[in-house]
Amino acid sequence: MRDPTCSLEARFSNPIRKEANMHMVKLALITALTLGFAALPAVAGENVATDKSLGEKLVRQVWTDMKNLDVASLEKTMTKGFQSVHEYGSLDREQEIALIKEVKVGKYSLSDIKVTRDGPVIVVTYLASVEETIKGKRLHMKPAPRLSVFLKTDGGWKWLAHANLHGLK
Repeated sequence: MRDPTCSLEARFSNPIRKEANMHMVKLALITALTLGFAALPAVAGENVATDKSLGEKLVRQVWTDMKNLDVASLEKTMTKGFQSVHEYGSLDREQEIALIKEVKVGKYSLSDIKVTRDGPVIVVTYLASVEETIKGKRLHMKPAPRLSVFLKTDGGWKWLAHANLHGLK
């Protein structure tokens, strides 16, 4: 004959066993959550490194296209709602394309690159030292802050916004 205290019904109807089972469930849940949260920094670190690499790649491609005057590539990259800001004011997509066609970019270097990502948006800030002529004025090569914003779309990463904080004086 079977011991009635070993039946499933007896195990869960017995208050002492019920409490012990709940304790085990809680312990298992806490252990699982602890292990899961412990792994998050490693996963987050991978994402940050990947985002930094991607953001830097996107910015470097924009600069390569500007130096090479590859306007067609830049036009494909820019969103319809693209906007930029310069010392002399803000430009929409068409105005920025017209400016890029006239900018003469010589040798350049990008430094102090910082990348953040929030969902489908990557923001990249950096310093640019560049031989460039904008609006007929040759600018000095001192590092100047820049900001570029990219948006992930169904068609890939698109250039959404840009800030050139290099003074024309």
